[in-house]
Amino acid sequence: MREVRLDKAPVTEVDLGRPRDTRSPVGASAERLTQDVAGNTDLWAENLSKPTEPFDRWHKRYPKPERGDEPCRCGTRKRPLYPSADHGRGRRWQARYTDVAGKERRTCLVTWQEARDHLERALADIDSQRSSSSIGGRRVAFFATQMIERRRKRQKNANTSDAYESHLRNHVLPFAGKRRADTLCRRDSVSFVDYLLDKPGIHSPSTVRQVFKTWRILMHYMVDEDVPLPPNIVARIELPEVTPRVEVALSPVQVAAVAVAMRQVAPRYEVLIWLGACAGLRQGEAFGLRRGQVVWERSLLRVVEQRQHGKAVRLKTRASYATLPVDRFLIERLAEHAVQWSGPESAAPYAGRGGHQRASADPTDEDLIVTNRFDRPVLRADFYRRWRRAVVQAGLPERTRFHDLKHFYTSMLGASGDHDPKTVQALSRHAEFSETWDTYAHPPLAVEDVTVTAFGAAFSDVADVDRAA
Repeated sequence: MREVRLDKAPVTEVDLGRPRDTRSPVGASAERLTQDVAGNTDLWAENLSKPTEPFDRWHKRYPKPERGDEPCRCGTRKRPLYPSADHGRGRRWQARYTDVAGKERRTCLVTWQEARDHLERALADIDSQRSSSSIGGRRVAFFATQMIERRRKRQKNANTSDAYESHLRNHVLPFAGKRRADTLCRRDSVSFVDYLLDKPGIHSPSTVRQVFKTWRILMHYMVDEDVPLPPNIVARIELPEVTPRVEVALSPVQVAAVAVAMRQVAPRYEVLIWLGACAGLRQGEAFGLRRGQVVWERSLLRVVEQRQHGKAVRLKTRASYATLPVDRFLIERLAEHAVQWSGPESAAPYAGRGGHQRASADPTDEDLIVTNRFDRPVLRADFYRRWRRAVVQAGLPERTRFHDLKHFYTSMLGASGDHDPKTVQALSRHAEFSETWDTYAHPPLAVEDVTVTAFGAAFSDVADVDRAA
């Protein structure tokens, strides 16, 4: 009887009809891709669970008599056996199989029957684990949905959860949503990157990197859920290169210019410019600052929340929470704003599309320093339109963002010479020291007005000696 190793699945008629790897070429339909791969891997798993024969360690599986191999006494004239390098060493029969984690297992036993019984028990256990609803039977779509549900249940950052859900729904699930989770391998990660690069509508390398980051997070989540995936499934995957964004290093004159422009475009929003430039507040943090969080007599701001979609949410990191000392200049700007804009505007109702009058929303009593003209929380989309107009009117580079005001804040603190580097990090509310100085502090702006005299003083004596000589 011919021995068959379990680590290579038997060839079937279906296998002869199409190649083993049936995945469509890059750029083909994602649905067809996932159906073909899922069908082939299910066939592989089915064939893998069929009983096989024990492996004979003492004799060669593929002897070559034409090259001098001679039979030993173990065989017969009709079925000769040819000795292997392990002939007569250790136990003869070996039960070979691949477990649910993809690892090859080899157990040596004395008799053929012992090895066969061991194989049957091992394969029955594998079939049981693969059919279990907790691991093998689940599809990628199940774990993707579960991951998002758990994030929302644990009240993780809402924007981040929305971004993950969008990536999963639009890219990951069309590619591999129908696949059994335990059939994924590193080749699938490589194919997913190629799929994104050839997908219509994705033109930015940074988008490919962001979506692949979500893929990586999903793979790690499935590993944590005890799905048997290869350890290197997302390791060393080549991603497209991204051209670093050129940050806009603003000067005090430019900051003042955009503040003046905002005063003409939307006067209620001018103080947001000063909060970004003089306190380093992020956009959502500036939207969520309340009057009760300003210690007016001590020039302090208590940064404890931010606004997203008009709702109060947690800050970006733990380091973002702070009682922040600020310049008296900013406190004066805040006081002027609080006096001038303390309620909704008395303008006529806004005319919507078709000339129909749209009623304004009722104001909220949330004590926010900056609100829209209806005295409600500022929305990102509304402010963005006003910001773009102010940037153009002030003559700033088109790529200027509100976040560049935070860069200006950190650079000015570092260039002033009044604070040591760790204090600048604390005022900038960065979790890592490298983030403060590698990302936010712009060297050209920080050293522009510095006068270097250290070297002249160090070599003054040497110069005097040279001249005397």
